[in-house]
Parts: sequence; structure tokens; C-alpha cells
Amino acid sequence: MPYGSSAFWITIAVISALFGALHGYLLNDGPTLIGILYGTCIGVLTIAYERGVFFSGYSKRLRRLPTLAYLAAAEVSLLLVILLGLALTGSVAWTLGLTDKTFPEAITPKISTIPYALVVSALLVSALRVRDLIGSETFASLIVGRYHRPVSEERVFLFLDLVGSTTYAERHGDLAAQELLKAVFSAIAEPVRRYRGQVDDYVGDQVIISWPFSRGVEKARCVACVFAIRQTLRSDQERWVTRFGLLPELRAALHGGNVVTAEVGVDRHKIAYFGDVMNATARLEGLCRDTGKPVLISDAVLSRLPALPDGIDAEALGPYRLRGRSEAMTVHALAEKRVRRTAEQGNAHTKAEAESASARLDLAARVG
Repeated sequence: MPYGSSAFWITIAVISALFGALHGYLLNDGPTLIGILYGTCIGVLTIAYERGVFFSGYSKRLRRLPTLAYLAAAEVSLLLVILLGLALTGSVAWTLGLTDKTFPEAITPKISTIPYALVVSALLVSALRVRDLIGSETFASLIVGRYHRPVSEERVFLFLDLVGSTTYAERHGDLAAQELLKAVFSAIAEPVRRYRGQVDDYVGDQVIISWPFSRGVEKARCVACVFAIRQTLRSDQERWVTRFGLLPELRAALHGGNVVTAEVGVDRHKIAYFGDVMNATARLEGLCRDTGKPVLISDAVLSRLPALPDGIDAEALGPYRLRGRSEAMTVHALAEKRVRRTAEQGNAHTKAEAESASARLDLAARVG
């Protein structure tokens, strides 16, 4: 559920409405329509502010403050947003005739309402930040306890690796390299959400993304995601070059199959995947270097795609015996048709030039 989706905001509205009803149950004679309306509006407005729908520049400046100053400023800002929400909701209720209060009374909150709204808003914001930290699907799985016991399931994995990150760090330092990685990972997020994948982990300069197998191969989402990410980076080439002096390039490997998924950890819980598929995908990503192909896909995934996305070609590379595996894996390279045609034209042009040069040398030798 990305933040811009209707499902996300409907969920926030429903949860906020329930807290509005709970307020009436705890502090008044029972849930009322006006209480539910207040809860819904305040909750949605608070989350909209926290998600950067409005005043996003102000929120970013707050995050640059020292921790204690940030916490204090954030609490004051949250209080102001709640007061604004109460006033706006009161104005709407008074205008629609939903309350018999005077206008000043309608827009003035009860003293007992403010602490309740602050606590509920803080809970919602904290839950969403945990969700951000571990991923929406992982968060939901932990809440419902889906993986308390290990589960065998089929998944498609996409391993992405930033090319040249080590060299960049050696030249510009670790802090600059971290800024580059942070920017690349941020750019990746939107295409992953768009194609319904989930970011499972960041390992150094590598990103691990996955789908339940049926979702990943449906409409070739896993493949479309790879090329959407590449297009996202290319479309902002000028900004990348201006800021970092380069256009980020990614190696990508797609593979899938049966894995065991389980909740692990004691002090810190996470959802982890176990099985040969993970190792094989990592080895396949390493094969990108050896083959010179930026995007590789195993036959195990390609054979189950209904069709490749428009404009994407697959080139069979044959079986490869990957390090640490006894069985060979049939591998294919994926590329945009335009790019492949350009490369083929370049090869043909180079071959023609070589043949022309050879002919000139032969003629010169005969004349001599």
C-alpha cells in the first residue's frame, strides 16, 4: 500500500474513525457521529502532514535539527496540526448543522481531547515509521504472525547491485558514497511500489527485492520493475551527473523458486528467507560481471512469464554452472530492443570498417 494509494488513505481514515469512536466511549456518553468525524479528520490530517503531503520542506528542515531539538519541535508541530484539524472539523460541523454549539465553541477543543489526540497521533506516526523501517508487507506479516512458524512458499527475487560504488568510495570518501547509495535507493522505491514488489533488505550497495511468485510473474511485473528502475535513473541523468558526477548503473539478476520464510530474531525481529534460491540469485548477479550483461534472468522465471513487457528482448546465453551449485542454470540476458539494435548496428558498422580497412591493405600490397 504506497502512500499515494487510495487503500492507504482509506485504511488511515477507518483507523482514525475508530479512535474517534473510542474517544466518545472513554470520555463521553458513547460514540457519536461528530466524534467519529473529528477522529477521521484529525487522523488523516496528521498523517498527511507526517507523510509530507503539505509543509514537506518544513518537515525536512526539522529532521536536520539535533535529536532533542527535533523531538521538541516535532511535538509542537504535531500539536499545531491537531489544533488546526480540530478547528477545521468544528467549522465543517457547524456549517453543516451537525452540532448545536456556537461557532467559537465548535472550533475550540475540549482540554481532555488534546492529550488524547496527541497520544493517538503519536501511536499512528510511530507505527507508520516502523512500517517504513521494515517494509509494509513485513510489518503486516509480523502483526498477524504469519511467519511465526516457518512457511514454504514460492518467491521471485531481484538482486540489484550498484556498479562502481567501491571505486566511488575510494575517490570521494565513505560519506559521499553513502549519499550516493541513499539517493539511488530512494529512486528505486517508487518503481518497486508501482510494480508491487517489496524491498526485503539492503546489503552494502545491494538491494534485495521480492514478490510472491504468482504476483511477480503476472504481467511480467518483476521484469517491468527492473527496466522501470533503469528508466527512472536515466530520465534524471542531468541531476545525477551534477550532484555525483556520474549516472548510476545497476546490475540486476532475477531468479525464483521455493524458499522457507520465517520470523527470526529475539531483540530485533525480521522476516528472513532460507534456501538455495537466495544463493543462486546472488551468484547470478555476480555472473553479470563475467558476461558483460547488466540484466540476467534464470529460465526458472522466464519460462513462467506470460510474455515479456513491450520493448524488452531476451537473449539465450545457455547453461552456466554457478559457483557453489552442482547443477547448471539456464541463463538469459534481458535488454531493451532499441539498445540491442543500436549495439548490433554498432557491431555491424565496426565489422564493415574492419573489412574495408583489410581491403585497402590488400590493394596497397598489390599496387606496391
